[in-house]
Amino acid sequence: MWMDTKSEAKQASRTRAGLHQRLFNSLLLCTGDMLHLDQHMEGKLFVLQLAVWSLRGVARVILANNPLSGALILAALYWASPWQGLLGTLGVLASTLTAVIIGQDSAEVSAGLHGFNGMLVSLLMGVFSSAGDWYWWLLLPVCFGSATCTFLFSGLSPLLDRWDLPVAVFPFNIVIVLYLLCTGPNNPYYPHHLATPPGALELNATQLDTAEVVRGIPLGVGQIYACGALGPSLIILGAVLLYSPLMALHALLGSAAGTLAGLSMAVRHASLYSGLSGFNGALGCMGVGGLFFTFSWRTHLFAIASAFLSAYADIALSNLLGSVGLPACSWAATLMVTLMLLLTGQSLAAYRIPIGQVKAPEHNLRSRSQWESGNTSDRESTDV
Repeated sequence: MWMDTKSEAKQASRTRAGLHQRLFNSLLLCTGDMLHLDQHMEGKLFVLQLAVWSLRGVARVILANNPLSGALILAALYWASPWQGLLGTLGVLASTLTAVIIGQDSAEVSAGLHGFNGMLVSLLMGVFSSAGDWYWWLLLPVCFGSATCTFLFSGLSPLLDRWDLPVAVFPFNIVIVLYLLCTGPNNPYYPHHLATPPGALELNATQLDTAEVVRGIPLGVGQIYACGALGPSLIILGAVLLYSPLMALHALLGSAAGTLAGLSMAVRHASLYSGLSGFNGALGCMGVGGLFFTFSWRTHLFAIASAFLSAYADIALSNLLGSVGLPACSWAATLMVTLMLLLTGQSLAAYRIPIGQVKAPEHNLRSRSQWESGNTSDRESTDV
């Protein structure tokens, strides 16, 4: 009887261990790039495929390539503002469908590369519009601007491919600035708010609220999607964590560096509290800290440097463009990461990953020996 009880206990223990292992393996399938999902979606209805492509495009804004991360981010945007969520959904669909219609590379479309610029354009149009929420006429420039991003992406790709550089969010930055220049604050159809320079003097000198500054660090991650609410910003950070814990760490670190840069330049308190001082730093830190470069102590230091440089460049560009009422958007992080990729010194270039082989940072660590040996077969184009 005692032997039977002992045997049953061992069997129950093995069953629990097997269940835990299966659960852990299932969770692992939801992390990283989820390439197995693309194989599963082959031959499925076009609507289902389009949904997965678009969710990847949503996640690409924050440098991730995971449809579940995209779904979490989209849910966070709808929570923060249903109107902004609708605009973002329409933007990513418009740009992705445009890529399908004009016959762009199917691998790029399925990877969401033609969706994220359109989503950013639509979100910023909504944020800067002074016509208020549910202004249905805004859907026209949202669709047109998002579709234009696809054409710019296609035009810039051959140019930047010569230097093995990503197109990144150059199309978004170009389109949103052109849109704001075309409309103006007093446009009868599409009026918008003027951007305020972060270096503008405070009307009333007030004491800095430390708690609000700390709160602005996670908000800096949410501001990548023009989201200034704490709860949705934490969900967006969780979506990055689902894709890559290493990138989530660098997102917070970069946002903190951007906040410190803002403090050192005495920017407006509103920029610190809302996370606007941190989002370029977060993007600059994530791009270098494991995405385009294999993670190491050296690239980690370069990532921190990239965060500070992106933040300071953002302050400078915001003050410059803000003098004419224009936002600096993410020009600073885009330019700084591009410059980092152009560095030819052995200290950083030796860790660089070819753009066609970029995946989640943890995967990059495991596969470094493959791309160092020059194996370029089965490349999957990845962009930011």
